[in-house]
Amino acid sequence: MIIAAATLAIIATLGLALARSALGPTVFDRLQAANTIGTCSMLLVALLGFLAGRPEFLDLALVYGLLNVIGIIAILKFFRQGDLGEADHAPEENRP
Repeated sequence: MIIAAATLAIIATLGLALARSALGPTVFDRLQAANTIGTCSMLLVALLGFLAGRPEFLDLALVYGLLNVIGIIAILKFFRQGDLGEADHAPEENRP
């Protein structure tokens, strides 16, 4: 019963985050909603693994959470600086 309530709460949070990502006034509000969607998905994968009796799902959920954080940081850097960085900043004429 408690697990069903937790699942419904996560799904309700996921629905609210989806609404916020569609209706957010700024890009950063939408990105925060995308981060919340990733976190809720991670929680659902972990809960599914618990219910199925497969502890390796927790490892998958942790990897998904880490990828979510790295992706959000990369997107924020792109929106703030306009690019993700270049390996070589030297002008073309100064290269050997």
